[in-house]
Amino acid sequence: VQLVESGGGLVQAGGSLRLSCAASGSIFSINVMGWYRQAPGKQRELVALITSGGSTNYADTVKGRFTISRDNAKNTVHLQMNSLKPEDTAVYYCYVEGYSGTYYYNRSWFGSWGQGTQVTVSS
Repeated sequence: VQLVESGGGLVQAGGSLRLSCAASGSIFSINVMGWYRQAPGKQRELVALITSGGSTNYADTVKGRFTISRDNAKNTVHLQMNSLKPEDTAVYYCYVEGYSGTYYYNRSWFGSWGQGTQVTVSS
C-alpha cells in the first residue's frame, strides 16, 4: 500500500492549509487514517485520527483548529488546518492502517506511513 501526501507549505501565523493523503494498492479495507507530525528535535506525535466509522481523535494542541476528514470511496484523508501557529511547524506524516488483499480469506494487516510533507508557519 502506497501513500501520497500533498498540501504542505509555508503560511503566516493565523493562516490555513489543507493536507491530503491518498492510499493506493491492493487495499481490502481501511480502518484508521490519520496524521502525525514531527518537529525538529522532538518525537513524532499524534495530530488527529479518524476511523472508518467517522470517529475522530485530536491532540489537545489542535482541537478546535484542525479538522480531519476522509473519503472512503477514494481512500483519502484530509487535514484542514486553521488558525495555524508557529508551534505547528513540523513535518506532517499520513498514517493508514487496515487490510490489504483481494478477498477476505487472503487479507493481511498493514500499517503504512507517507513520505512526509513540510508545514512551516511563520510568525
